[in-house]
Amino acid sequence: MRRNLTIDRGNTATKAVVWEGKSAILQISFSGPSCEDFRRIVEEYSPSVAILCSVTDNNDFIIDTLSELLGKENVQMLTNKTRVPLIIDYKTPDTLGPDRVAAAVGATVINSGKTSLVVDIGTAITYDVVTSDRHFLGGNIAPGIGMRLRALNAYTSRLPLIDSKGFTPLWGESTETAMRSGAVQGVIGEILYYMSKLPEDATLITTGGWGTEMAALLPIKALVKPCLVSIGLNRILTYNENK
Repeated sequence: MRRNLTIDRGNTATKAVVWEGKSAILQISFSGPSCEDFRRIVEEYSPSVAILCSVTDNNDFIIDTLSELLGKENVQMLTNKTRVPLIIDYKTPDTLGPDRVAAAVGATVINSGKTSLVVDIGTAITYDVVTSDRHFLGGNIAPGIGMRLRALNAYTSRLPLIDSKGFTPLWGESTETAMRSGAVQGVIGEILYYMSKLPEDATLITTGGWGTEMAALLPIKALVKPCLVSIGLNRILTYNENK
């Protein structure tokens, strides 16, 4: 069976997954990926094709390394020109982040036939809606939890810079907990509000660095998928293979 390599390059980490069909046989994360990281993966797991999804610049070294190892025709970067098993209703598809597209495709894989609210909680937070008939309706972008806390420190005279992790009561009991709870509880409120605008049978899917922790704090059920973008990338590769 053909093996696929998917690479999800975010603002703080890069996830590489080797797939055999729908099964992930390797999942690895790098804080700063190098050419050697990808050489080792290819040498050990022998993927046939690879796809890169990135929200950062300077991706040429990854594409060049994989093209050398797998052949240029077997390596692609996800762009707005890539064929995807999704109908994009976004008005400016050329500015739509490829990670949002891949996560939306991932949602159709794990929640087929149902509407999904995909919440990717990382440096920034994206709230995207995928309908039961595979339409990407659009979504919203908001500051992540760490960004909210840094903004409070940067744009005020006296509020300190605090860690996003720690005691988070409903109501802050100190300046530190008031800031942390304001950021975290604010995101919870946003999620609940957006879910209230969707059909009752809609599924909430969380991903990103805070996806697991946020799901544990929510009063409603969430489907946690840390590798949602990778799932979508693997589906995109399969979709294009069959065309």
